[in-house]
Amino acid sequence: MKKVYAVIKTGGKQYRVAADDIIKIEKLDGEAGDAIAFENVLMVGEGDDVTIGAPLVDGATVAGEIVDQGRNRKIIIFKKRRRKKSQTRNGHRQYVTSVKITEILTDGKKPSAKKAAKAAPAKKAAPAKSDIKDDVELIGGVGPALTKKLNEAGVSTLTQVSKWNAADIEKINEELSLGGRIEREEWVEQAKELLAGKPPRAKIDQEAAKKK
Repeated sequence: MKKVYAVIKTGGKQYRVAADDIIKIEKLDGEAGDAIAFENVLMVGEGDDVTIGAPLVDGATVAGEIVDQGRNRKIIIFKKRRRKKSQTRNGHRQYVTSVKITEILTDGKKPSAKKAAKAAPAKKAAPAKSDIKDDVELIGGVGPALTKKLNEAGVSTLTQVSKWNAADIEKINEELSLGGRIEREEWVEQAKELLAGKPPRAKIDQEAAKKK
């Protein structure tokens, strides 16, 4: 029996998947055991029978289940400036989500009841976007002086920081001479937490200290 496969797009990348495959993708919200569905299906095939989307395959969905949340292997970013006796070395570990593919569905079919039963329970609604102060100064370790430098470099919001990739981080580290501070203090992760409605880490640490 020929195995059904599909090509999906998530996190700006494409993956060829089949039932029971486990893939590592850019971090998605959820916990181990939560059901997830990928609706950006670019192609579905079974042997020589292939359906290519324009750009998506109409009525196709790939269902999966989160296996765990983790971080990818460290990427070393090394930059040396010739004849300037200057070099920088930074590391970055991307957050990833491991997902097991459970079903490849076509013609508008929904995941089976058994798979759907594993869907994530209802969670408390996040604060409305308008209630969240989108200010880079909320990141732990970023004071008024550093905020001013970031603003001058064109960075003023948490939204901007939350979307940084390794190249963006290297650029800001070098431009502002931060020496890897962005990775050490997890600015990107802090920005995502703050946008999701979590209190600043500094405030959490202060409350924890009071309880001791």
